[in-house]
Amino acid sequence: MGNIAGSNNNTILPINTTFKLPANIPVWPKGDGFASGIIDLGGLKVSQISTFNKVWTTQEGGPDNLGATFFEPTGIPEGFFMLGSYSQPNSKPFFGFVLVAKDDSSTGALLLKKPIDYTLVYTSNSTKIKQDKDGYVWLPAPPEGYKALGHVVTNTPQKPSLDKIMCVRSDFTEQCETYSWIWGPQKSEDDKGFNVHSIRPTNRGIKAQGVLVGTFLAHVGAATTSTIPLSCLKTSNINNFSFSMPNLPQINALVQAYAPIMYLHPDEKYQPCSTDWFFSNGGLLYHKGEESKPVAIEPNGSNLPQLGSNDGTYWLDLPSDKTNHDRVKKGNFKTCQAYIHVKPMFGGTFTDLAMWVFYPFNGPGTAKLGLIGKVPLGKIGEHVGDWEHVTLRISNFNGWLWNIYFSQHSKGQWVDASMAEFQNGNKPVAYSSLNGHALYPKAGLVLQGTGDIGIRNDTAKSNMVVDFGVGYEIVAAGEYLEKEIVVEPPWLNYFREWGPKINYDVKEELEKLEKVFPLLKELQDILPSELLGEEGPTGPKVKNNWGGDES
Repeated sequence: MGNIAGSNNNTILPINTTFKLPANIPVWPKGDGFASGIIDLGGLKVSQISTFNKVWTTQEGGPDNLGATFFEPTGIPEGFFMLGSYSQPNSKPFFGFVLVAKDDSSTGALLLKKPIDYTLVYTSNSTKIKQDKDGYVWLPAPPEGYKALGHVVTNTPQKPSLDKIMCVRSDFTEQCETYSWIWGPQKSEDDKGFNVHSIRPTNRGIKAQGVLVGTFLAHVGAATTSTIPLSCLKTSNINNFSFSMPNLPQINALVQAYAPIMYLHPDEKYQPCSTDWFFSNGGLLYHKGEESKPVAIEPNGSNLPQLGSNDGTYWLDLPSDKTNHDRVKKGNFKTCQAYIHVKPMFGGTFTDLAMWVFYPFNGPGTAKLGLIGKVPLGKIGEHVGDWEHVTLRISNFNGWLWNIYFSQHSKGQWVDASMAEFQNGNKPVAYSSLNGHALYPKAGLVLQGTGDIGIRNDTAKSNMVVDFGVGYEIVAAGEYLEKEIVVEPPWLNYFREWGPKINYDVKEELEKLEKVFPLLKELQDILPSELLGEEGPTGPKVKNNWGGDES
């Protein structure tokens, strides 16, 4: 990770610390374009810069009311040009990047041009916010046929030089959208006031061409995709990202370097296991109309129906005899494997390693009702089959781990590497919640609800630990791995449910409990959808995030 020039350490803020991974980045196995420092988008070369000069710091407003800092990239390689400034909240350790670009096209048509003017979007000159100096945020005016990709920030009222930044030809740009809130003068986002947001391509997925630039949007009032004056980059290498993606030896090296360590809760009764263990220990395939004749499943799932749609005609279930039913229901974490899907993201400038784990059973939910800390919810939340995953987002410029996604029931959260917990070098830690198996970056209680009433997600360290880098299997790598063959296991293309659908009356279940705990009435409107019935989930390949982004 780079560093900040011109930092003032008089005030101790998280941003005053530059984040570095706990261990050195390994030397990656040899390959083509992965981790080479420069990626060619089809005549437009880009490089990722993480060294900056500080330009302006606010000391209030924004997340945690700690302000934000604005930077410009430094150490730009010869022939490359700045596309925009960088900013981040002061509430996080310094950790970020922007792309710089070089026109390497042989067509004769310029891919980069200077702006023709600047517009002042915001100045703190007349405000009363705490700051180190006045700040000025400028929007470049691009020439016709070109787009601006970022702002220029200064600490003087004079317009920046037209040589300061470059605009990009429109056919190498794509629509973007706002993402996380970086700063505003208030303690929370003001829909009618001034805000700074990070931006990302609107269209994201394994075949999407949009490239993340690392710049931000400064705006007054709401920012819709149709009104955002900035764009993201776009690669012209349609459906062929192999030039910058890791090869198979490099993928294996990335897994060994960054594979998460997952802790189960000390009271967890329903452990993960391998699909092989589940099938070999009596997992059954049912067919509608032939429920009395379930079929034993081959260890690799080769006799499961392939592809098709989740039409309710097939489903999986636990063994039918009680002894094996109860035993398999509990899983066996010592057999657990991570099943890895390798995904190109942001036009092949990043690699996502989506690491999936399987649980035979999802346990019942538990509520917190004010001072009543733990209220068991009976059957509510139970279902056969449970798939969870962690996704590692890795830069193809250098092989650095940038973000980690933790799946949480039907949703999840992205966490910057700078905010993660690490163990055994650069391995992020994931905590699996009791019974529900949602994954979190920190141990403790996360409450799904309002105030002190909601569904409990309890996590803690235990002796039940799963290293995703031990015994893993790469099950899919898209079409970009031309030289290496990744064979998809048959169970991956089973598109039906991994558990039976058993309807029960949630209202009736709650009414039973409400007689003892009247506050449970307040839960009915906030219960997560996955708790509203007993229904097995579909497998990883049926999820929207298989071909798209996580969120």
